[in-house]
Amino acid sequence: MLAVFENKIANPPEELSLPFKGSGNLKIREQIAALVSSGRADLTRFAFSNGDFMALSHQDEHATCPRSSVVIDDIFCIFNGYLHNTCDLRRTYGLSRQATEAMVVVEAYKVLRDRAPYPADQVIKDLDGKFSFILFDSKATKLFLARHDRDGSAEIHWGVSADGCLVCSDDAEIVRKRCGDRYTPFPPGCLFKSEEGLISFDHPLNEVRGIVRVEEEGCSSAVIFQVDLYTQRYSIPRKGSDANWASVSVGEGD
Repeated sequence: MLAVFENKIANPPEELSLPFKGSGNLKIREQIAALVSSGRADLTRFAFSNGDFMALSHQDEHATCPRSSVVIDDIFCIFNGYLHNTCDLRRTYGLSRQATEAMVVVEAYKVLRDRAPYPADQVIKDLDGKFSFILFDSKATKLFLARHDRDGSAEIHWGVSADGCLVCSDDAEIVRKRCGDRYTPFPPGCLFKSEEGLISFDHPLNEVRGIVRVEEEGCSSAVIFQVDLYTQRYSIPRKGSDANWASVSVGEGD
């Protein structure tokens, strides 16, 4: 799966846009679209009027981590992985027995957007399984990403292209070749909403920060995202030391 969204919609973390060592061969959105379209015969592509797009291919798909997509009420979702509690969630959201995981995610998002009195992290916690997804609400122009696995079975990677667009894919090579070294694994146990930023499921009240690795020559070479247990969101007073971190990253994805 692959998605490319312009900066003003995606609003990616600023750490992804840093000029890392080896990031000189970046592509722009149009180049990425052309490269992806030319190599996959089974490609399903959703193109938006501003040039952004989402794409799905079953090439190199693992049986234990299938990909699927759905479009409902101008909400586009690409889902990678599986849910254990699909039957329960269908009943919760009043869906038919034929509803797929991607349909469940869209319905969960709609409830969250329109009616839910609980936060986004609780919605994702209710989805029991190993998965990642990319969801775009074209009417509200909102992007929603999430990754719920701990063993790397449903990875998603993100980076920033030459023209500042956010690039997301479950294939690390796709992001690396389009974004140079200006990419990193999306941290497991986290969600990203374009209007709220990166949030941890396990520590929803704490900030998730990008930590930049600096080589001996002083060049930035990579970034990983970690929970800062001493910095809380929503302007709650800061406590403790900046040096205390709880990692939610699986590494650099190499």
